Amino acid sequence: VAAQKCRKRKLNAILNLEEDVCNLQTQKESLKKEHSQCSKSINQIKQKLNNLYHDIFSRLRDDQGRPVNPCQYVIHCSSNGSVFIVPKHSAKSEQKQDNRKEQKQK
Repeated sequence: VAAQKCRKRKLNAILNLEEDVCNLQTQKESLKKEHSQCSKSINQIKQKLNNLYHDIFSRLRDDQGRPVNPCQYVIHCSSNGSVFIVPKHSAKSEQKQDNRKEQKQK
């Protein structure tokens, strides 16, 4: 009787583990689909942002009426919602300063 109970517990444990494996495989497939959808959404948002960026720069002009070169300038959004066009070298130095501030706060 003890041996039968032991075999039954072993069989139940195996069945439970097989069920867990099946559930985990289903969850894995679901997560793969979700990851794929998120990646697609991110790529679409990146494309829209890139299009917006090019659209903004196509409309910008300097003081002499010449188009602003997107290779030399970047769009900078401040925390208060203001938007500026700044030279790339300024933006990089500001990012470094912001990164240093964040590291100090941690």
